[in-house]
Amino acid sequence: MTSKSAAAAARATVYGYPRQGAGRELKKAVEGYWKGRVDAAGLRRTAAALRAATWRGLAEAGVHEVPTGDFSYYDHVLDTTVMVGAIPARHRAAVEADALDGYFAMARGTQDVAPLEMTKWFDTNYHYLVPELGPDTVFTADSTKQVTEFREARALGLDARPVLVGPLTYLLLAKPAPGVAAGFDPLTLLDRLLPVYAEVLADLRAAGAEWVQLDEPALVQDRTPAELSAAARVYRDLGALTDRPKLLVASYFDRLGDALPVLAKAPVDGLALDFTGPAAGNLDDLAAVGGLPGKRLVAGVVDGRNVWINDLAGSLTTLGTLLGLAGRVDVAASCSLLHVPLDVTAERDIDGQIVRWLAFARQKTTEVVLLARALERGTDAIAAELAANRADLASRAGSPITHDPAVRSRTAAVTDADARRALPYPGRAAAQRARLGLPPLPTTTIGSFPQTTELRTARADLRAGRIDTTGYEERIEAEIREVISFQEKAGIDVLVHGEPERNDMVQYFAEQLTGYLATQHGWVQSYGTRYVRPPILAGDISRPGPMTVRWTSYAQSLTGRPVKGMLTGPVTMLAWSFVRDDQPLGETARQVALALRDEVADLEAAGTSVIQVDEPALRETLPLRAAGRPGYLAWATEAFRLSTSGVRAETQIHTHMCYAEFGDVLQAIDDLDADVISLEAARSHMQVAGELAAAGYPREVGPGVYDIHSPRVPDTGEVTALLRRALAAVPAERLWVNPDCGLKTRGWVEVREALEHLVAAARQVRGEVG
Repeated sequence: MTSKSAAAAARATVYGYPRQGAGRELKKAVEGYWKGRVDAAGLRRTAAALRAATWRGLAEAGVHEVPTGDFSYYDHVLDTTVMVGAIPARHRAAVEADALDGYFAMARGTQDVAPLEMTKWFDTNYHYLVPELGPDTVFTADSTKQVTEFREARALGLDARPVLVGPLTYLLLAKPAPGVAAGFDPLTLLDRLLPVYAEVLADLRAAGAEWVQLDEPALVQDRTPAELSAAARVYRDLGALTDRPKLLVASYFDRLGDALPVLAKAPVDGLALDFTGPAAGNLDDLAAVGGLPGKRLVAGVVDGRNVWINDLAGSLTTLGTLLGLAGRVDVAASCSLLHVPLDVTAERDIDGQIVRWLAFARQKTTEVVLLARALERGTDAIAAELAANRADLASRAGSPITHDPAVRSRTAAVTDADARRALPYPGRAAAQRARLGLPPLPTTTIGSFPQTTELRTARADLRAGRIDTTGYEERIEAEIREVISFQEKAGIDVLVHGEPERNDMVQYFAEQLTGYLATQHGWVQSYGTRYVRPPILAGDISRPGPMTVRWTSYAQSLTGRPVKGMLTGPVTMLAWSFVRDDQPLGETARQVALALRDEVADLEAAGTSVIQVDEPALRETLPLRAAGRPGYLAWATEAFRLSTSGVRAETQIHTHMCYAEFGDVLQAIDDLDADVISLEAARSHMQVAGELAAAGYPREVGPGVYDIHSPRVPDTGEVTALLRRALAAVPAERLWVNPDCGLKTRGWVEVREALEHLVAAARQVRGEVG
């Protein structure tokens, strides 16, 4: 490491922090507002208190510069849409009548107005609301939120740095608005957008901001020369402003690649770069462009997306190299800590030794502070912490939890034939039609039905010992009877048991597989007020016994119609967990696939004729750069086939995907070799149906006709119109009718009405096609 004087200004910071509060206070306040139990003033008080608590906690931990503007009632990209005035025409009246209600209308829709489309934030599990832009879009600056939150932090006596989504990323994430030609490129609006950003920056400068962070994660993806030229122009123009704060341009999730020399040459004051995982190559790339002499470098050396402790000695080596490449080096996590839970010390049910392997947001903040201290004062300043860190890393590496010889022997014995069904699809389709006897345009749902208060109470009662296992199972059986009865009366063709026993589509299985850890308080925001507790994939995976057979068989005993067995696929089991970082993902996926293969075999042996293995995460886990995609798709599709290929021809395999852009994985979807695939399509107006048709997809398809992420209930006419649009792309003999996704987040009143409309629409269109 270079001399202490070279690092004397080293500071600790983070780019963002979990929003919900230790007790998910934000979720409760927002949902209370929606239900009329909390007024707008009460919601704002809760939000302000959470922000202040976060900033004080960061400062007390030793963070020198806290982020502002990263807090959101729902989504930070939607906040940016408000900041730049890009309100869709259908939402303007609501926003003008009441800004807060209009904001939530854009996020969730109303009975009369559809919400913005929602999709995944790069390759994370967070969903953002997609900006809708067109040639007539007019941008207007509204920096109220950004300035207010900055002033709140300053009023606490804290050094603060506002964080904004950068203009280039905002436009690259946007889509053409409804009615705008599909070929419209939002990037053509750059000249209109830049003056708005200039105005916001001036407002923040006037409020006292010394630095403003502009996040440009879109630049870690493969970008065209025209897009790189636009990046150069953005930061040339913003850098040339006279009335502005210092600009810190941040990227994360991968290497900047060709965008790094563009930003290094730009007249901005600093860059924030990720140096973890696939982004570790930024170190050599930065050296190759001559570093950032005279500029600030914020080094993201603590992984902000996973939960394992940092290798402090390794990070210090990286930081020591970076000291020679920039005028000033500060220390940060690799991205916003929004993507990890809040505090590992709340986990009382995880073995104490394993807890020492884990770092959630608060622990990662401590790691950042320790590294900044060592960078400034030398390693002797954290000698005890370095020794403890080495011991914890060694404990994990040598643990029998992480290495099971029987599991490794089984995965090593897998052959290519194990991941292929014996009969090609046309022969399977004929056998399945003969067995199932379904009508044209068969109706089904994706799997889950509403998770009622009574179900959540039953699980809590079981955990607390207020009821025994027998009492709990009686409640689950009663719920399954209700779900089956409703589906039969509604006229649905392929039924589900409703998953009342499941807390989450990944956690439920993780709790029954060896090698996984489940948390009690490890909540992470998925979208809006939807929080999940991703399990932790800590060791080798195996299945001690059947996980779903009992409840699926019970449901099937209640009806003569087919009941789908419901499983979560191996890629999603990885993507929606915190994965191991000590072996290739493909090896972990194969372990999970073999465990699921055993479950599929048991379901089939129990008489289940339709088995759905959900893979909503296939697209979201796609590497951000094209060079990494073939390898990923090879192991991902193999893992799915390994899970499902052991069944007989007449057993129908379904899969499901949702809320992602599918266009660039169409070949992979085909390679899954599922008999039926259901996909989210309602918000995107059947776009995926056309994409599959254009790609020549030969199997059966269920593009969603009911957007379950909005409280609005589509009427029969709306569903009928979507079905007709789907029929223009997919022939009736290969078209299914289903919602976009599972129904667990919706209430029974709206679900009943929506599914009745769905069945009515299917019958109407069935009659039209004969």
